[in-house]
Amino acid sequence: MKLLIDKIEAEGTVLANDVLKVDAFLNHQMDPFLMKKMGEEFARLFSSENITKVVTIESSGIGPGLMTALALQVPLVFARKKKSITMQQDVYTAKVYSFTKKEENEISISHKWLEAGDRVLIIDDFLANGQAALGLLSIVEEAKAEAVGFGIVIEKSFQEGGNLLRERGYRVESLARIQSLKDNKVTFVEETLHI
Repeated sequence: MKLLIDKIEAEGTVLANDVLKVDAFLNHQMDPFLMKKMGEEFARLFSSENITKVVTIESSGIGPGLMTALALQVPLVFARKKKSITMQQDVYTAKVYSFTKKEENEISISHKWLEAGDRVLIIDDFLANGQAALGLLSIVEEAKAEAVGFGIVIEKSFQEGGNLLRERGYRVESLARIQSLKDNKVTFVEETLHI
């Protein structure tokens, strides 16, 4: 998606060979125009899937997830990283390790918001090692719902997450695919430059 790639090039910062900081527009401060366009693009890409729910993980997935749900006219459900006192039982859970934050979280979704028969589109801001995606997939499967695919804002194609999901037969649509972050430079997978 050219609009996103332009934004990454203009405002993204490479912090290491595997870390891209995009807090200027995606996961701290959000660009609402960009979020709306990304949601519309995910909705277009998955328009034939009869999606009933969009699922994401707090907090960085909420912006693109909400705009996708709005474009698809379905509810957004987000997995919480910390259970509130109102959410102590009847929850689906999975453990997710964050390589960026160097911590493991137990994510959870209430049984009442995800059920058998739901056709779920999973949205996330980044796909790197695939831990968040696999955790969300585990919850969707536990609910006996069907994951119809993954909408990823930025995929680090040089890490294993995308391949893990594709090898399992899942459709993964990434709006920007990064080939490398070496030498403080963002290099994109060629195919994403023309979308």
